[in-house]
Amino acid sequence: MAERAVDLGWMRIFAEIGRVGSLSSAASTLGLTQPAVSYQIRRLEEQMGVALLTRQHRGVELTPAGQRLFDIVARSVGEIDDLARRLRSEVERPSIRLHTDYAFSALWLIPRMHAFRLLYPDMDIQIVATQRMERERSEQSDVAVVFGTRAEFGARAKLLLPEKVAPVCSQGFLDRNGPFTEPADLARGRLIHLDTAAPSPWFDWRSYFAQIGINREPHAGQGDLSFNTYSLVVQAALGEQGLALGWMGLVDPLLASGILAIAGPSLEAPDRGYWLLQPKTRSPQSDQLGAWLLSEAGIG
Repeated sequence: MAERAVDLGWMRIFAEIGRVGSLSSAASTLGLTQPAVSYQIRRLEEQMGVALLTRQHRGVELTPAGQRLFDIVARSVGEIDDLARRLRSEVERPSIRLHTDYAFSALWLIPRMHAFRLLYPDMDIQIVATQRMERERSEQSDVAVVFGTRAEFGARAKLLLPEKVAPVCSQGFLDRNGPFTEPADLARGRLIHLDTAAPSPWFDWRSYFAQIGINREPHAGQGDLSFNTYSLVVQAALGEQGLALGWMGLVDPLLASGILAIAGPSLEAPDRGYWLLQPKTRSPQSDQLGAWLLSEAGIG
């Protein structure tokens, strides 16, 4: 179906006459009668105070004044038509917004976005990342991936990544400071912390040591480091600055490549982790994005 042109009145009529050199051909192209086109040109010439067209045996020719006007009008009509096409395309192009936190977006989502683009090349996706998402709700048209427990999000949430952590560090740090054969060896190492509001909603070093029966203060004079985003925690571990708690699912590619190494026992919290929340008002785009996220997480 042809797109309806923006109504530009005499400008479109004059631009078409100048292009084809004929009142009747312009009228036919624009779906108008020739008398209606002639009337518009007469009115325009009266308002301009000059002749714009010279009638020829077969058609019309622009006068010098008409050529000057045509140059402006043709350019303006073309630019307006181009803008109208772009605006229609933006409105009609499917789009979706995904809310999540910095860690999930940087370490899990972005490395996989190329695969999503291959599947849905025409869908625009906006990633909205914040420091902590676990208590926020998805908006009417949004998908969200948030950290927390099933009790927080209810039955409509689907668990993408259950929480499982293990101490990780660079191979260079492990070679110089390890091996950390016993859990107590970890407590004597330099730790990299993620600053959170107390109590932490996920495993931190304090709760990790408590689970394995080790008593260590969060900062025990070992030159510990603290960061307010998990991406910086991982970067510090990659930079051989100390031991970090690695969230399985987020650091798996770094472990698989050997850039990071596991340095101690892992702990799991099966009912806690990253959850997929679909919007209350579903759309084909939210369903497609949700299905893709589940597939990438290995959930059938």
